[in-house]
Amino acid sequence: MKTLDAVVRDTGEGEQRWFCGGGLHTWKATRQDTGGAFLLFEDRLDLGKVTPLHRHPDADETFYMLEGEVLLHIDGEQWPLHAGGIAIIPRGIPHAFMVTSELARMLYLQTPGSGEEFYRIASEPAVEGEPSAPINFDRVREAATQTGAIELLGPPPF
Repeated sequence: MKTLDAVVRDTGEGEQRWFCGGGLHTWKATRQDTGGAFLLFEDRLDLGKVTPLHRHPDADETFYMLEGEVLLHIDGEQWPLHAGGIAIIPRGIPHAFMVTSELARMLYLQTPGSGEEFYRIASEPAVEGEPSAPINFDRVREAATQTGAIELLGPPPF
């Protein structure tokens, strides 16, 4: 049985993708890197970025704030999350977030890494010097329908 290869990605390294729901992803560990155990990316977000209310039926999510602040909505309750804070959202729990600082950076961990295909379909490769892909929630909805990795439940609850 072959074991996985070691993966080392330093500051700024990793595949970069413009998420069509807003934000720049820098992929630190893919499903392939981890044998499906998890997906890990840094998400760079601008003020006002908001997600629709949604849930992940088959994966847990962890947000670790590196910089800035977001307002979380989890299962009907709201909490601010600042740099150095963590939120763990088990599979199936409705949630959303809104960026409330000028810039926010979070480390996103999904366990297992089964949602990677959703993020690939709902994003574009980022090319240095080119502007971000426009926000396209129709594309995000289509990716959700195609993969089943995320269930959109309603508009942002903020």
